[in-house]
Amino acid sequence: MKPLLFAILFIILFSSCSSNENQYQVINTEKITLGKEIFNDKTLSNPIGQACASCHSPEKGFSDPSNSAVSQGAVANAFGNRNAPSLSYNVFSPSRYYSNEDNTFIGGLFLDGRSPNLLEQFIHPLLNPVEMNNSSTLDIVNKIKQASYYPKIVSIYSNSVFESDILSYVADALSKFETSNQVNPFTSKYDYYLQGRATLSLEEKKGLVLFEGKAKCAGCHVTEPDENVKKALFTDFSYDNIGIPKNLNNPFYNQPLNSAGANYVDLGIGAIVSQPAHYGKFRVPTLRNIAVSAPYFHNGAILTLEKVVRFYNRRDLNTGEFGPPETLQNMNVKELGNLNLSDEEEQNIVAFLKTLTDGYHK
Repeated sequence: MKPLLFAILFIILFSSCSSNENQYQVINTEKITLGKEIFNDKTLSNPIGQACASCHSPEKGFSDPSNSAVSQGAVANAFGNRNAPSLSYNVFSPSRYYSNEDNTFIGGLFLDGRSPNLLEQFIHPLLNPVEMNNSSTLDIVNKIKQASYYPKIVSIYSNSVFESDILSYVADALSKFETSNQVNPFTSKYDYYLQGRATLSLEEKKGLVLFEGKAKCAGCHVTEPDENVKKALFTDFSYDNIGIPKNLNNPFYNQPLNSAGANYVDLGIGAIVSQPAHYGKFRVPTLRNIAVSAPYFHNGAILTLEKVVRFYNRRDLNTGEFGPPETLQNMNVKELGNLNLSDEEEQNIVAFLKTLTDGYHK
């Protein structure tokens, strides 16, 4: 092939690839913008007034904006049984599977893993009577068709949108937003420290050493970069029962739909998969933004970060600080409960955990 002809063909191919890449980036940006609009749409609940953002605030790592143990649903005085988990970084959870090597389930969405993946997850809160309270998927579709952003759905995904496809398009747009850098910015002091743009204090450095060593935190809240995201997510997305006590102030105990009343026991993923060997186990959350997303654990039973670290350190010492575990069966007794951390070491770990909050400014 003559050099000039080769050069022309190369330019054409390169331009075509660049054009396709630019077009993909434009479409992806449009999907993120659309997903954000849907995430903040208060007309999708019944009655109207509650959006995804109502329980997942950006200022709180996309957890409850009021730091409530349990978020109130669209219906007044309707409460679920769970603390609203942070969406940031948890949305990178892989599709749920069972690891024979680790003898645990891995991945899935929600604290009990009941949703296998992010695309399937979005429909649950929309239909949940103690969340957004829609009676059917048809009701949701009709609301979306009336939304101001519906023409964008048609424009981005298809000029001939079938009703059966609308929910899948909405799920895709939401997933694009929820996995974007608007939700997962990686802008904590720890991120800047890894880039050489910030310096950890002596207390924070000691906390990091303890986190990866004596305190055993990194066994589940891993500091190695995730193979897909290429950055540390501070979770391995496994499931564990760490012996959290009941939250006796949880309003769910008085909800009409809870026939067990105060005797209700949350069995976590064990109830989802109907396997007693996994009763009381919940998905290991990310620790990113942990300092702003109180209260903690699946039921919001522990109110402060300092108490969380003390719980891990002293759960088994019978100090009277903590109630009995909600589910004794399958409780982890190897990696926490009596870590022999001093008060100063506890404080050092808390100091390090505070470096994981996004939006760090020198």
